[in-house]
Amino acid sequence: MTLSTSAPTPAIPTLRSAEPSSRRTRRADARRRDEGQSLLHYLAVSISASILVLLLSVAVAVVGLPVVIGGSAMTVLTQSMEPGLPPGTLVVIRPTPVDEIRVGDVITYQISSGEAAVVSHRVVSKTYAAGELTFVTKGDNNDAVDPVPVRPVQIRGTLWYSLPLLGWVNNVLNGSNRTLVLAVVAGGLFLYAALSVVGAVRDRRRKTDAAAAVPGRARVTRS
Repeated sequence: MTLSTSAPTPAIPTLRSAEPSSRRTRRADARRRDEGQSLLHYLAVSISASILVLLLSVAVAVVGLPVVIGGSAMTVLTQSMEPGLPPGTLVVIRPTPVDEIRVGDVITYQISSGEAAVVSHRVVSKTYAAGELTFVTKGDNNDAVDPVPVRPVQIRGTLWYSLPLLGWVNNVLNGSNRTLVLAVVAGGLFLYAALSVVGAVRDRRRKTDAAAAVPGRARVTRS
């Protein structure tokens, strides 16, 4: 008996229709557009965050810390303490017991006891007048010591820290302006937080929608 055999027919791979090139182009354009928008968004967020941090730092330095320690912030208006404390420098003073004041400390004191006008000069020596401790002061940029020793009752405090140029900001933040600026800074922080949350939700939703719109990949099957 003769048997005839035939070679098996080779399996022919079938390829589902590939994604049209126009659709791929649109997807690439959309991806580049989303990347550009994300970059601009993050750049805007970074700039706004930096500005808010700067404003908050200024508010803390000018208002917050002086209030916490019971001190005060003042502005240098003259050249007597140059070069260390030129005009426009913000000086923050803190209350200091008289017996803790040392030679070399910068003290802020009333020019005349009981009056509002003050000056900040460096202590160059301690003396006793009529049994009372007094301080001889001198401006770093002055040639001679101050003519009248400073009595403890005149002293407002000693220098804690200083910040160049922020004294002019301190002058602007006097009285009702200070409350207004603090309110603006606080409102800005809340607004920044809200925008950050909204932006994050929007980006997540955009990515989810983009992922849902991507068609299935072409598959290769064999029969």
